[in-house]
Amino acid sequence: MSVLQTASNPYIVILGPVESAAKRISIMGICNKVAGAIAPIALGAIALKDVDGLKERLLTMAAAQKILELNELASRVIMPYIIIIVVLLALTIFIYFSGLPEIESTEDDAVVDGITAKTSVFQFPHLLLGVLALFLYVGVEVMAGDTIISYGSSQGIPLSTAKFFTTFTLIGMTIGYIVGIICIPKYFKQEAALKVSAFFGAVFTVAAVFTTGYTSVFFIAMLGLANSLMWPAIWPMAITGLGKFTKIGASFMIMAISGGAILPLIYGRLADAVSPRLAYWLLVPCYLFILYYALSGHKAGLNKGKVNDVLVPAE
Repeated sequence: MSVLQTASNPYIVILGPVESAAKRISIMGICNKVAGAIAPIALGAIALKDVDGLKERLLTMAAAQKILELNELASRVIMPYIIIIVVLLALTIFIYFSGLPEIESTEDDAVVDGITAKTSVFQFPHLLLGVLALFLYVGVEVMAGDTIISYGSSQGIPLSTAKFFTTFTLIGMTIGYIVGIICIPKYFKQEAALKVSAFFGAVFTVAAVFTTGYTSVFFIAMLGLANSLMWPAIWPMAITGLGKFTKIGASFMIMAISGGAILPLIYGRLADAVSPRLAYWLLVPCYLFILYYALSGHKAGLNKGKVNDVLVPAE
C-alpha cells in the first residue's frame, strides 16, 4: 500500500493543473472512503457478531477458555484480508495494461522563483513542513475514525450500536470529498479548503471535549467532514516545484502516514491516564499546525515568484 500511495498521489497531482489537484485527489478519496464506510459494517457483521454477549461471557471465563474465544474472534478477519490481497493483485494487472501516460522530469534540478536551482530535497522547507502537516493529519484522521467506537462505548453506548460510528465518520469524509470535487478550484482554492478544514477540526474537537454522550460522539464523527479535504490539499501544496525530487518528496510524504500509528498510541496513553474524552485535547495542536501550514507554511521558500512547471506527461 505504501508503494501504491507513493506512486499514485504525486501522479494524480502532476497529471493536470496543480490548482485543481485537490479535486482529482478528492475523486480518489471518494472511492477510498465509500469502501471505508462499507468495510466496518461488513467486518463488524463478521468479526463483531454477538460481541456484546462475548464481552459479558469473558468476565466469567477461565483464562484458557478466554484465550480460545479471543483467538476464534481474531481468526474471523483472515478471509476478508485474503480477499483484499486478490483484489489488489487484480488491480495491479489492470494498471499495468492500462493506457495511463508516463510522467517525466523536464529539468535536472527543480527551479524555484525562476532562478534558484535546488540540489537536495532538504532545500524545500514547504515540503518538510508539509510532511509534518501530513503526519499530524493522518494521526487525527485515524483517531477520529478508529477511536470513535471505543469512545462511544466509554460513553455508555452499546458496542452493537457503536460499531456503526466509524461509518458515520467516513460518510462525513465522503461528503467533504464531493464538495471538493464540485468547488475546487471553481469556487475556492485548495489553500482555502485546508484553512477551513483545520479551523473546524479544532472547533469540533473542543465541542466534543465539552459535551458527553451521543452529542460528543457526533462531534467526533464530524471530524470526518473537517478532515476530508486535508489530504487532497496538503499533497499539491507540499510537492509543488520539486522537479526531479518529486519521487523522493512523495516518499517522504508517505512516510508521514506513520502519524496514524504514533499519535493514536499517545491518545491511548492519555485516555488511560485521564479519560477518552479529555484525551481528545491532543487533536487541537495538530489542527492548529495544519492551519499554520495552510496560512503560510506552504509558502516557505516559494514566496517570491511562480514555481516553474517541471513535470510533464511523456510522449
